[in-house]
Amino acid sequence: MTGSRVVALGHYQPAKVLTNDDLAAMVDTSDEWITSRVGIKTRHVGGPGESVDELAAHAAAKALASAGLQPADIDLVLVATSTAIDRSPSMSARVAARLGMSSPAVMDINVVCSGFTHALATADHAIRAGAASRALVIGADKMGDIVDWTDRSTCVLMGDGAGAAVVTADPDVSGRPGIGPVLWGSVPGMGNAVRIEGTPPRFAQEGQSVYRWATTQLPPIARKVCERAGVTPEDLAAVVLHQANLRIIEPVARKIGAVNAVIARDVVDSGNTSAASIPMALSKLVERGEVESGAPALLFGFGGNLSYAGQVIRCP
Repeated sequence: MTGSRVVALGHYQPAKVLTNDDLAAMVDTSDEWITSRVGIKTRHVGGPGESVDELAAHAAAKALASAGLQPADIDLVLVATSTAIDRSPSMSARVAARLGMSSPAVMDINVVCSGFTHALATADHAIRAGAASRALVIGADKMGDIVDWTDRSTCVLMGDGAGAAVVTADPDVSGRPGIGPVLWGSVPGMGNAVRIEGTPPRFAQEGQSVYRWATTQLPPIARKVCERAGVTPEDLAAVVLHQANLRIIEPVARKIGAVNAVIARDVVDSGNTSAASIPMALSKLVERGEVESGAPALLFGFGGNLSYAGQVIRCP
């Protein structure tokens, strides 16, 4: 059976940077308060004229250029996002139009913070089934549009951005699959712990509930992801968790046992960018040469719906 692999990555963030000191001028907070509780120093925020599909298209174009492919070479576009205001056209259709694609299948996937890893698994499955040969998988969110900028408990968390991966068929899956089996699931009874609701939509969460769930329940699930991929946590060269909060990322990574891995900490500079956080963080690690081509990396998304999805991939 044909497998799949990630052959290239790209990321994009708006130019405007919002610092903790900037936020301290807007709400009752401080750099010390934010840093000690969530580890975030800065985040990028888009302006009113920067749409989610624009962010996504910039990241996608960079990934395509890195792969040496043209937009017409792509036959499946998947966009993971929870900040699409319009029902139709979908973000994936809008990205395809922006890039001048001919006739790709287009689909949006809304699993909030674990959207990208769900979308990556969907692309892998489509390629394995012979329904696609080259896919563009994008995580893109403009969290600044749905944040209450007067709520100091949530506005300090969020940022905007997009990350993209080009996924192609890989006929050689013996021993080292390019994208390992996904392990995914959710806790529906706790789904209200992270919400984007109302008109206009607003983000809210029960921070302590999410923290306890993530730091206690997710590490054993992440280790099972490694087991499914046929690697041990010690084999991992990188761990890229959803960039929610440094106080979640560091204990979860430690409990996984990936003692030899580079741990992505892009949350410090980018904040929580929801579905964009994993591909952006991975793209930056690869761009800086912090992980070698072919090295195993654990991608693990979690959050809204109290859903999760993870897989081990071989870095491009």
